[in-house]
Amino acid sequence: MSDRGLFVVIEGGDRVGKSTQVRALAAALELSGVDHVITHEPGGTPVGNTLRDLLLDPESDLDDRCEALLYAADKAQHVSRVVLPALAAGQTVVSDRYVGSMLAYQGAGRRLNVDDLKAIAGWATGGLRPDLTVILDIEPARAVARARNLDRLELAGADFHARVRDAFLVQAADDPDRYLVLPALVSVRTTAAKIRTAVGTLLGRELAIPELHEPSQRHG
Repeated sequence: MSDRGLFVVIEGGDRVGKSTQVRALAAALELSGVDHVITHEPGGTPVGNTLRDLLLDPESDLDDRCEALLYAADKAQHVSRVVLPALAAGQTVVSDRYVGSMLAYQGAGRRLNVDDLKAIAGWATGGLRPDLTVILDIEPARAVARARNLDRLELAGADFHARVRDAFLVQAADDPDRYLVLPALVSVRTTAAKIRTAVGTLLGRELAIPELHEPSQRHG
């Protein structure tokens, strides 16, 4: 690796336990003395948080292309203000969602042209790619059924979320060296251990094992 820090992204559908696994990885990095930044999309910056509120509000009446462009704007701000400065400082960045979500949700989910979205996202992020993307995979109905107070995307319907899931799996199949696909909503410890091992391998060191709590992943 160069002096640039490591960029890790946790992806997957709604309510699959992403935020739980981000916290578990953050705890392992902290215990191991690895300088790191934990962040998320949409959001992660003041501008991004404003966009997040608009994008996820069930009352927002957004055209699909408008939605995609707002997600791209969020990524441009996030990469510029959070991700790139941290990587330049040699920090490990762990993000809950990144470009993969835009391609899955707005591409497959909204049926927008994926090549167009790749070009827009690539321009917004300066072509920055994660070193590792972890996809937490589960049949969408099992995950969303656990939720209350559904947001705008969670309300998009079963067919929408099935297309999103398939798109994530295609992304992983197309670039297996940069992806790790794990079953979602199983043992928190087992999933965390696999993520910790993969990240430790990229860092060239074994990461400490934090104390984790079962039995379930509640958010994400």
